[in-house]
Amino acid sequence: MKTELLIITALESELKRAAMPQGVKIVYSGIGKINASLTTLKAMQELQPKRIVNFGTAGKVNPQLQGLLEIARVIQRDMQTEPLAPRGQTPFCPRPFEYFSLSGEHVCGSGDSFVTAFDPWLDEQKVDVVDMELFAIATVAHQHGIPWQSFKYITDDANEDSAKDWQAKVNHGQTLFLEKLNDLMKF
Repeated sequence: MKTELLIITALESELKRAAMPQGVKIVYSGIGKINASLTTLKAMQELQPKRIVNFGTAGKVNPQLQGLLEIARVIQRDMQTEPLAPRGQTPFCPRPFEYFSLSGEHVCGSGDSFVTAFDPWLDEQKVDVVDMELFAIATVAHQHGIPWQSFKYITDDANEDSAKDWQAKVNHGQTLFLEKLNDLMKF
């Protein structure tokens, strides 16, 4: 089965399947980079999408941001192997250490941890938001030549209150994303 557009979201609590427009396929990856990698690869093999769109929640590092953001670039924030490679880069790996989407203006740092404190490295890299899946999704899409886009809804301030704030706002971005999705489907 082939599809034009594949939506990948970590959890159904972020974006309900029943809210999807007719003909749009959505898969839920679960939380984290390994789950996102496996789900993205399987969905790409089964559905052969022409484009992947990731929607999810994020914590903000840039305090001036809010709402729904389109991500232009993603890096891996939790790959820390100094002195073998600089932070964010996998040592002895020929794949890129950053990926660029079809459009957008914000930077996302992905990692397998919930950010609850200031990290100066994120500021140095000009990271706007943090999540737990996008780097994996972008890696698999890149490896298979599938263009991707990502939209993140800010639920928290990436601080000590992040878990509580995320739980309270996990589903608040659905309406904004569905409006954006309708725009994306016009092209």
